[in-house]
Amino acid sequence: MSYPIDELDPDVGVIRVDGRLNMVTAGQLKDTVIEAVAAGRQRLVIDLTKATFMDSSGLGALIGALKTARAAGGDLRIAGANEQVLMVLQLSNMDRILRPYETPESAFAD
Repeated sequence: MSYPIDELDPDVGVIRVDGRLNMVTAGQLKDTVIEAVAAGRQRLVIDLTKATFMDSSGLGALIGALKTARAAGGDLRIAGANEQVLMVLQLSNMDRILRPYETPESAFAD
């Protein structure tokens, strides 16, 4: 599994998750974020619109991705999370740190 990186604007990359974000796929997400940051994209959006499921490994990958982006002087935001993903974020209180946005376009609109 690989995650495509789209360009929202020259400064913002969008990584699109399709399917399950779990122990099997979490490492690939981390690698994709590292690749995007190394390519100069310091502001990233993880688009979860097509994510069907996320477990604690997926949550860990998102937290690691956030740390990677911030260590490079950037930021990471999430968008398009479904009810199950939102529940994982809320139960872990991570929705305070990884505030979900409706769309990738709205994630850095502020």
